[in-house]
Amino acid sequence: MATPNSEQLQALTDKVKEVEELTAEQRQLEQEMELEAKMLWLDGRPLSSHNDLVKEFAEDFNMSYTKADRILDLSLKEYTIESKNIPDLVKDMRMFRRTLKGEKRLDMSKSIDNLIDAYADHLDKSIDKIYWASPYKSIIKDMTCSESQIIKLSKIQDIDTKRQVIDSLCKYWENKLEIKDMPLNKQYISISKEMTTAKKDFKRIIKSQSSTKGIKKRIKENILKSVCNSPGISSREIHEALPDNLKKMSSPQIISKLAISQNITNVDGAYYKINDDIKKNVWAYTAAFIDSDGYITMDRNNNPRVGLVATGDRGKAFMLELHKCLGMGRLHLDQKSPQDTRPVNRLNFYSQKDVHDLLTKCRPHFRMKGPNADILLELVRIKKGFKKQPWAKGRMGELFKLMKYHNHRDNVNFDFSAFDIDLDSISKLEENSKMSWMDKLERDDASNLIGVNST
Repeated sequence: MATPNSEQLQALTDKVKEVEELTAEQRQLEQEMELEAKMLWLDGRPLSSHNDLVKEFAEDFNMSYTKADRILDLSLKEYTIESKNIPDLVKDMRMFRRTLKGEKRLDMSKSIDNLIDAYADHLDKSIDKIYWASPYKSIIKDMTCSESQIIKLSKIQDIDTKRQVIDSLCKYWENKLEIKDMPLNKQYISISKEMTTAKKDFKRIIKSQSSTKGIKKRIKENILKSVCNSPGISSREIHEALPDNLKKMSSPQIISKLAISQNITNVDGAYYKINDDIKKNVWAYTAAFIDSDGYITMDRNNNPRVGLVATGDRGKAFMLELHKCLGMGRLHLDQKSPQDTRPVNRLNFYSQKDVHDLLTKCRPHFRMKGPNADILLELVRIKKGFKKQPWAKGRMGELFKLMKYHNHRDNVNFDFSAFDIDLDSISKLEENSKMSWMDKLERDDASNLIGVNST
């Protein structure tokens, strides 16, 4: 039997993909037809409880109660993208938009507007799926319901609660018709108060409905609290620490899944999370870490280098968490230590942009390595905009000597002469800073540019 060549395999792969796409389209079409048939059957039905509806549907279509219950399941689910709901996602996009400029910022604004429009359309369609409430859609929209409130509305099954909801909506609608074109007077104010009362009644009924979202939120809060208070805790230990009512509704497996959605770091089954107090001023904490267990230096090729070092699993988790918080740098994890003991984990900063951004934000908080930071900030500025100046190469050589001095000045056995460093001339090298000179050059360039534009 002949072996198929690469072209035949590719053709076969394409056919498989085509069949899969057709199958997915057919499945989606069947779901849409099932939904349409369900809505047609529900259309015009008198108000009744969910159980009575399921029984009637099962009799009409000669099927089991369980299957009918699945088909008539009207409860909606929250729309999420990577465990984030749309309002939170829009908030994140708006925060990210602040970092953009020009066309990219405009494109991001359009994307946000499109997402908001799609979300509004999603809420409209969600109300349409609630057969007993959809006739009052315009009034429900006046209630300014969030997605979670619409979901709770869809989960109402007993007929008495449905009647209470419709009663509050009708009261609001009647008052809205009466107040239309009415001049502002005492009667207008009285009717407005009745409308507000009807709206509050509607929200109160919705709020009283049980929701797993509230339970899940409380479990997530307890997970965060346990991990922040006890770094390295396991999912089983977190589950054991939950209150009894939440413990019954969860398991260590559920805890591990919820921990992922909370962006908690997992290292071999142990959970870690940087405390919120640290996140409030992460730059101060990072500066303290660099002062104690980090380094600021430059190599012979005048490349800036900043790094943080930690050992073991706890150190690995901390590097992962700090990397997420800072949003920059490069991780080097589980490296072999010279003593072949615990693995070494590093968070290094190589690019000029990362080094500049990191040191600029950390500089006010340094207690020991402030001079090292100043050296690199001057170096990066020279390399970025002034490396063609006649003094640039010589000054970078001076900065290299200054960095060696500040990194080894406490070592009485260090041979400074090997790097042609005269300890008596260190103060002169520091006084020779080009920062003010670069400021002047930039001001002159700006003035010349303004002069050219004006002519």
